[in-house]
Amino acid sequence: MSQALLVINSGSSSVKFAAYDVETDKALTRIAHGRIEGIGSAPRLLVWGRSGEALEDRRIDIAADPALGADEGFRQLFDWLAQHAAGRTLLAVGHRVVHGGELFTRPAFVTPAILAQLDGFTPLAPLHQPHNLSAIHAIARLLPDLPQVACFDTEFHTMQDWVAQAYALPRHITGAGVKRYGFHGLSYEYIASILPGHLGATASGRVIVAHLGNGASLCAMQDRRSVASTMGFTALDGLMMGTRCGSLDPGVVLYLMGALGMTAQAVEKLLYEQSGLLGVSGVSGDMRTVEATDTPEARQAIDLYVYRIRQELGSLAASLGGLDALVFTAGIGENGAMIRRRVCQDAAWLGIELDGDANQASASGARCISTAGSRVAAWVMPTNEELMIARHTQTVLNSL
Repeated sequence: MSQALLVINSGSSSVKFAAYDVETDKALTRIAHGRIEGIGSAPRLLVWGRSGEALEDRRIDIAADPALGADEGFRQLFDWLAQHAAGRTLLAVGHRVVHGGELFTRPAFVTPAILAQLDGFTPLAPLHQPHNLSAIHAIARLLPDLPQVACFDTEFHTMQDWVAQAYALPRHITGAGVKRYGFHGLSYEYIASILPGHLGATASGRVIVAHLGNGASLCAMQDRRSVASTMGFTALDGLMMGTRCGSLDPGVVLYLMGALGMTAQAVEKLLYEQSGLLGVSGVSGDMRTVEATDTPEARQAIDLYVYRIRQELGSLAASLGGLDALVFTAGIGENGAMIRRRVCQDAAWLGIELDGDANQASASGARCISTAGSRVAAWVMPTNEELMIARHTQTVLNSL
């Protein structure tokens, strides 16, 4: 009998999912993907097939109890899979969990004890961790015997050197787990896995990957392993993002709370939800909207976004002792030709010579966007966190 794996990436108001066919000795094949959107208001189940064709657009009725929106969404998703998965048996569910702390350096089979430990990391990722875990709880209520696997965004960075992870704080503070963790690890791990097929021998050299989406970070790799990352203790650090501020003098937080009388909760909301592109442009946290807005504030927001990448790119190149390749991925990285152009122009001193036509091309898939004579290669490579989670889930199941 054929089997399938389900991958879940849960957010505050939507849940993305993908279902993969599991065949012995064959690569995992995505058979459907979609999302449950509008959780908490007017939820819908949307499903697309392997070729992108629409398979389902179903309103989820939660009139009886709006608090059950997520549970009802998952119930209808499982019902849909049972009816349309061509007789496949669902083996397990793999979840993206943003923070694994110092305890989890490998994907983990979920147990009640592990869930309690993961909940303890919620203050480190308040925008993500609660929603990641709520999906696990919801599925456990619906299908208590279905195995679930947690895959961590921090895992890829756990092998960094001590100096890349440490803060200059007293030992009893760092001993309590205050250090640089890094995030977007599932995306970086996928890109690392496909580098040899595109870069050849350069894949083991000095590579910086730019994961530019609503959340954004850079990762420096050597031998396809994480050497340094712009994100640190939380997903607030590093680059300017859609609604997050990026690197900030900690004295600013002290000033906000002391001189301006802001509460910790108000500061958290400001830094996570009201800053970044949204805060500077005053228009939106979506780069597409900011690009289309002809105001000085919108232009300044883009200028600052690119400048922060320029700064951090130089810092990571220094940590590597040079640069052999730059890879753009995620929503803005894969689709934002203007941002790529400006970043590469700023990085000309590193040896990047952009091919303007290749950069502007609308072709999908991985492609080189630097000239043949460029000392440093520049590439666009679509990421696939869902496939990485499916692979990890399959590995955990095979080890049980």
